[in-house]
Amino acid sequence: MTERHAFDVVSTKDIHVGRVVGLRMDEVRMPGGGTAMREVVEHLGAVAVVALDEGDRVVLIHQYRHPVGRRLWELPAGLLDVSGESAVSTAARELEEEVNLAAAEWSVLVDVAASPGFTDEVVRVFLARGLTQADRTEPEGDEEADIVVERIPLDDAVAKVFSGEIINASTVAGLLAAQAVRSGAATPRPADAPWDDKPTAFAHRRR
Repeated sequence: MTERHAFDVVSTKDIHVGRVVGLRMDEVRMPGGGTAMREVVEHLGAVAVVALDEGDRVVLIHQYRHPVGRRLWELPAGLLDVSGESAVSTAARELEEEVNLAAAEWSVLVDVAASPGFTDEVVRVFLARGLTQADRTEPEGDEEADIVVERIPLDDAVAKVFSGEIINASTVAGLLAAQAVRSGAATPRPADAPWDDKPTAFAHRRR
């Protein structure tokens, strides 16, 4: 087998380092011998949760997203912004904070690279079953104070994917994966399954 080209980074420069993301410019060695500049958005990474109740209804939130200028239907989700916290613990915390629920059973559905052409963001989507009410305080400030929570039959939510009503990438992937698991066509991974593509670059900057 022919040896594949190694895309070595010749140089790198920080353009912006913010609260949630960083932007750097990498000079990368190309197969022809030259180099090319690549913009990379570093991200903390995130988790999302397909929370299914005993009636196979999925918990969705309707939340304003400023970059697209409107509210989107999404899964409960959140950033990996607590150092040392496991991904499943982050998922459980976000499920409680956003929709006031706890879950007895956790597994991994899919990992979603949001847009690997320019960002290292990867979202791990969990399946949560055995739902019970949690004991959260009310959300405060920012977009979360405007969140609307609904439970929708999983089949109806999947139909909204194909009608174009649900467009959030991790939500689309999570709903389709949950449907595959429910039908027996796929098997979820353990909640602590290895996550080789978990973003790390931006988290290291914050330490």
